[in-house]
Amino acid sequence: MTETKSIVVERLIPHATDKVWRALTTPRLVTEWLMENDFAPVEGHRFSLHATPVPGWSGVTNCVVLKVEAPRLLAYSWGDGTESDTGLKTVVTWSLTPEGAATRVRMEQSGFRPVDERGYTGMGSGWPRILERLERVVAGQG
Repeated sequence: MTETKSIVVERLIPHATDKVWRALTTPRLVTEWLMENDFAPVEGHRFSLHATPVPGWSGVTNCVVLKVEAPRLLAYSWGDGTESDTGLKTVVTWSLTPEGAATRVRMEQSGFRPVDERGYTGMGSGWPRILERLERVVAGQG
């Protein structure tokens, strides 16, 4: 069996869990902190995230919602938009835990294979910035 790696990023966001959940599951808000999308928080829903293509990546991330336990847990597959066997096939899991008036947000992207080293490195440096943007979007909600 091939050994896989995971990226884990945690951030304490000084807002209620329901507000963080809304930012994680409302397509217009997901666009603000992550990418354009056709997301719906429904298990089995297939959706895509769209960004500007860069060399080696089409700009498309293909996903399927795997688990929704509002307002505490959201998991979806995360692929690189290729059909090849070497394409990125990981799972992103968001866990929300209330801590007083704040929410501990834990994001884990799991399943990186040795062939995914470039994606692992890129996402490893990208997720902390993405969680910063998520916090700004949460703070900006009415």
